[in-house]
Amino acid sequence: MPAPVLSGPQYLREGLTLVLSPGLRLFVLLPLLINLVLFVGLIYFAGHQFSLWVDTLMPTLPSWLSFLNYVLWPLFVVLVALMVFFTFTMLANIIAAPFNGFLSEKVEAVVRGADNAPPFSWGELVAMVPRTLAREMRKLGYFLPRAIALLILSFIPVLNLIAAPLWLIFGIWMMAIQYIDYPADNHKLGWNEMLAWLREKRWQSMSFGGVVYLALLIPVVNILMMPAAVAGATLFWVRERGEEALAASSRG
Repeated sequence: MPAPVLSGPQYLREGLTLVLSPGLRLFVLLPLLINLVLFVGLIYFAGHQFSLWVDTLMPTLPSWLSFLNYVLWPLFVVLVALMVFFTFTMLANIIAAPFNGFLSEKVEAVVRGADNAPPFSWGELVAMVPRTLAREMRKLGYFLPRAIALLILSFIPVLNLIAAPLWLIFGIWMMAIQYIDYPADNHKLGWNEMLAWLREKRWQSMSFGGVVYLALLIPVVNILMMPAAVAGATLFWVRERGEEALAASSRG
């Protein structure tokens, strides 16, 4: 009997439980260290530039409309925060991609009951680097044109009022793509096929992407949430794809 599907928060919670299990802790250490270094760098850089970015994006209002600054300033703070967060997340995932793909593979072995304590192999990890980085470049090619369009929108007066919610929706969708693609790529599912499958599971995908997005916004907690999201996405793949994923696994 197939295991029941879960909600987005449940997948992330189960993912956190998995990465904290003794058999998988070793596979979490390297991406955890990468996330920690990048997070410290982000805090330092954003702390020095944040106010400048907000002031640059804020529209200049005539004196008789100056009272609107009190309404617009929080909106543009949120906009800059979303842009900085999203850029950091994409950079962190590109750098950590081979480790995340490796972690996803081992999580799936545990979830399917194939191996509760899979061995760590540097050779296996190194062999995954070209494929995982090529896939990250494909994600970047998907992300950049849309992010640039949103960035341009952020500088257009009046229209930039809708930039923050659009960044949020796009960010949630990208979180689903980013993490669920790890197990999909491990099964050699093509990029377009993976996107089509996520669109078929749009609400489930957005639910998972939304809770991951929210968790990654929490300072310090987000360092552990990234590997937890990888494990949760792998569980999402196994549960939501069901027999298709199992058949693909046997072919691989």
